[in-house]
Amino acid sequence: MIDAINAKTLLNELVTRIETAFDISKFCFPEQLAFIKDASQFKTAVCSRRAGKTIACAADLIDTALTYPDSVSLYITLSRVNASRIVWPELKKINTNYHLGGITNETQLSIKFPNGSTVYCSGAKHKQEIENFRGLALKKVYIDESQSFKDYIRDLIDDVIAKALFDYSGTLCVIGTPGHVPSGYFYETTQNPDWKHFHWTMFQNPHLSRKSGRSVMDMVLSDCKRMGVTIDHPKIQRECFGKWAVDTDSLILHYDAKLNDFTDLPALRGKWNYVIGVDVGHDDADAFAVIAWNEFDPRAYLVEETLKVKQGVTELGDEIERLIQKYNPMKIVMDTGGLGKKIAEEIRRRRSIPVLAAEKVRKMEYIELLNDALRTGRFLAHQKGEFATDCFLIERDMDKTTPDKIVISDRYHSDIVDAVLYAFREALHWLSIPEEPVIPPGTPEWMLKQEQEMLEAAEQAAHDQKNQELDDSLGFLDFNDYIE
Repeated sequence: MIDAINAKTLLNELVTRIETAFDISKFCFPEQLAFIKDASQFKTAVCSRRAGKTIACAADLIDTALTYPDSVSLYITLSRVNASRIVWPELKKINTNYHLGGITNETQLSIKFPNGSTVYCSGAKHKQEIENFRGLALKKVYIDESQSFKDYIRDLIDDVIAKALFDYSGTLCVIGTPGHVPSGYFYETTQNPDWKHFHWTMFQNPHLSRKSGRSVMDMVLSDCKRMGVTIDHPKIQRECFGKWAVDTDSLILHYDAKLNDFTDLPALRGKWNYVIGVDVGHDDADAFAVIAWNEFDPRAYLVEETLKVKQGVTELGDEIERLIQKYNPMKIVMDTGGLGKKIAEEIRRRRSIPVLAAEKVRKMEYIELLNDALRTGRFLAHQKGEFATDCFLIERDMDKTTPDKIVISDRYHSDIVDAVLYAFREALHWLSIPEEPVIPPGTPEWMLKQEQEMLEAAEQAAHDQKNQELDDSLGFLDFNDYIE
């Protein structure tokens, strides 16, 4: 009797294991599965929002780990915080629901499976962080949110990841939604014939309708009505249909290289003035922006922009002192909110550097002033610099923005833009006066100017003489004669 009960229990456990065994073909819908099962070494996936690309990514990473013992797979997105929020919960859920026995490490954001394979999750918001991935031998790599990476993604892929795939002939998958403009490395990759390309949208995701009880098109049209746009609006085309479309209206800042790019400061006789803006990074980088203006020029120039990752107070102070020696600025303004207040006070005390608190209120008003300067060509920055690049990444949160209030999306945070805003508020380029042209002596123009100056001097002398004669005739008295 006991043997029969044990046998039945073991049979039930076996059936349960079979029913809950991880099978990626049952886990993904057809478009996801076609992408995952394709044998190409380099693949791209351009998707809409809510297309389920994160689920496909998590499932593929786990399937790779289970299929290839002792392998290492890697998920990279814009930041470690994003990785812990986007794919990490899905990896843990699959591991738990399918009883895979993986050991999770919250500190490393890793899962190590019984067969010796490991899946890591990480971020690479700054160029310095791509060095973290050198030396790894990788079987599968996903780069997510690729549209939000800056140009260093080129170095990440070409110099680091591609070589890390050599050992096991690994696979690289670059995925994301279309950016605001069809340009940048992710866009170039999606047009490269040496990569295999895939595309699916929220319309292929069966889980949206099942969970919401509505058709996807009905939800899209309702969203269009709420936003006051048609289905052809670039934002709808990008985020709902996964199509590349120029959508600069959704951006917070409007940098235009034709108007706002410069190479060198113009040669002017007037004095150049400088302001340094500093944004102290807690989880992000410290950002330094130096803005210059000339008393004879109505434009402001972003002459230096620097990001420093994981600095201490000493390194922060060293960088500020370097900029002081180089520019002799009129002001140094720093974000003193939160921990920044203590850091600024420590720098003042240790180094006698006069750091001023940056004004953080009315941020959107100053963004509009900066946008006006960009629109009129009165703010210039290097096209390949951090600021210009970030201008194409910071967008409005259309779900929270109203006709009376613009809300910045938290999908991408820019340290350098905040530093630029702090410095821009203190720049006095708008007080400039036109510079009089220098006329070489002896030229016809110089002779004419001399003649005009002598004529004006003669007219002024005659005017003064006439006033003096009038005063004498009226007998005006000098009041000093009556002061004892």
